[in-house]
Amino acid sequence: MKTKEILNDFNLSQPMQKIIEECSDFQIVDEVETLRKLSLKNSQDGQKDVTYHLENGEEVVDARVCKARNGIAANFTEPYMRRRDPDCMVIADDYPTDKERFKERFDEDFENIRQETFAWLKNQSLVAFLFEAGPENLNYPVMAIAPANAGFFAFGLSLLQGIKKLDNIEKEIKPKGYIFVAPPFRYTHFEGDQVVVHNRLKNNYELFSYNLYPGPSAKKGVYSMLINLGEKNEWPTLHCSAVQVVTPYDNKLNIAYEGASGAGKSEMLQDMHRERSGRIKLGENIVTGDEYKITLPQGCSLRPIADDMAVTPSYLQSGNGKLTLKDAENAWFVRVDHIEQYGVDPHLESITCHPESPLLFLNIDAAPNSTALIWEHIEDEPGKSCPNPRVVIPRDDVPGVIEGEVNIDVRGFGVRTPPCTKENPTYGILGLFHVLPPALAWLWRLVSPRGHGNPSINDSEGMSSEGVGSYWPFATGRKIDQANILLKQIVDSPEVKYILCPNQYIGSWNVGFMPEWIAREYLARRGGAWFTEKQIEPARLPLLGYALKDVMVEGQMIERELLKVQNQPEVGKKAFDQGAEILREFFEDYLKNYDRDELLPLGKKIIDCFLSKGTLQDYMSLIDYPVIKEE
Repeated sequence: MKTKEILNDFNLSQPMQKIIEECSDFQIVDEVETLRKLSLKNSQDGQKDVTYHLENGEEVVDARVCKARNGIAANFTEPYMRRRDPDCMVIADDYPTDKERFKERFDEDFENIRQETFAWLKNQSLVAFLFEAGPENLNYPVMAIAPANAGFFAFGLSLLQGIKKLDNIEKEIKPKGYIFVAPPFRYTHFEGDQVVVHNRLKNNYELFSYNLYPGPSAKKGVYSMLINLGEKNEWPTLHCSAVQVVTPYDNKLNIAYEGASGAGKSEMLQDMHRERSGRIKLGENIVTGDEYKITLPQGCSLRPIADDMAVTPSYLQSGNGKLTLKDAENAWFVRVDHIEQYGVDPHLESITCHPESPLLFLNIDAAPNSTALIWEHIEDEPGKSCPNPRVVIPRDDVPGVIEGEVNIDVRGFGVRTPPCTKENPTYGILGLFHVLPPALAWLWRLVSPRGHGNPSINDSEGMSSEGVGSYWPFATGRKIDQANILLKQIVDSPEVKYILCPNQYIGSWNVGFMPEWIAREYLARRGGAWFTEKQIEPARLPLLGYALKDVMVEGQMIERELLKVQNQPEVGKKAFDQGAEILREFFEDYLKNYDRDELLPLGKKIIDCFLSKGTLQDYMSLIDYPVIKEE
């Protein structure tokens, strides 16, 4: 399609129109396959360096791309670029925000660099395409424009967000968002840092990606647009996976699983990992070396709904007391750091080795023209594998995936926890899972601990907060607004149950993601029934809600010391209480951010309850929805 024809069919912003008019080598595409081929244009022997020439004469290689039998494998030359930098976002506009503004960080207005970006793009070979952010009913068209030699980035973006056919678009379509990609600016303007600039204008949303790692822009940048849209209409785009769990008896349970990066969202969609014997290794004690295994002859089947982002617009809510959501993505950005050898997850291995359509692999060590294998992780340094290998899988290629909106029965929240022992007390005091009243469910989402050993981002030492909803790193507005939106949503969903689930460690037991998998099996087999006083009791720390008295799955009784960490001889009550104090102090410090007049009165009461060391019953009375029902 010629430039003139494009301008006739689109109602573009003035900067985008000027770029198209003045660029001598511009193409707009509407096929994912075209972008895959562009990724390998000018490759030699199936491999290509993504290279940029800087103004000082230096040549930099940003990434290496190779052709694989099952897609495209792209690897960044710098280990720093293989994970999202949590500080990559800056805000260029003057609308209300709690985030760092461009001028605050760089001591200058963004407008000069904005114009430099447009000028640089006009002198490049460019590729552009149109997609819908979120489901089409949201009516949020976005146009992306990138240098043609970064075809792998455009290919990944088109997988993640989809691509609109030019023959099917309405006349005078007006994009509400724009993504401008200018990788060399990372070197020339930002000292090698990942920087993504968000510019919320009156009539559209501009996003400037000054790096080629898809996480902060192609994925989370579009997430920011959806959060901004929802903020204007008072609904959140949840940072969650969602799955329908179907028991061997054909009971069905819909679970949404939220949490900070690395909290186990993608893992909620995975089959439970088994040993070759078919047994399940629930955990290994780091003090005694003991292993705890159970036998579960037949696990539940899984029907995926969403992998990382789900919209909850008002028009989906039916007033039945449940939360209704819909997947916000066209493909899933799946982390595969846990797959270290063949056979760990046969289901995912099969999908990625023999996909229905070409995939994008990141941080996977693949030779040109070979099959990219998700357990072959590139090394950040000799002997040290990259902790964030990824693969982008179109949701249509996932067997059993559910289309359309779904009513959620259970909302889970995951936390990465460290080991906790008498010698080294930590906040790793969560049991297998805890049942939360709605007030505490909101409080955990308000703080969203990032937790132990996060593989998805560069800053992962110690305990920190991912912020309100766990999607705060991607929001451009104010925390207080998102806090109120989340609280209203919880109040409007009285039939939803809430659980809190650790991963990595339960006290002295190394458990990986087994807690959420066991919780999934247990809750589904219960058919979504409410708990009774015989099944749960107040946890030792009120912040943890209710602890389980017993858990039995298919006749297998789970060890009680995994339900209550204080019962582990390697931990005990004293170390538990020390860990509880660590957790309490962390919450107290972070909740100061919400001491604002704009917080809803109910939110203030919940925070005051925590600060005054309220009991579990106090939290229950604040949102008086049932957690325990009589038999």
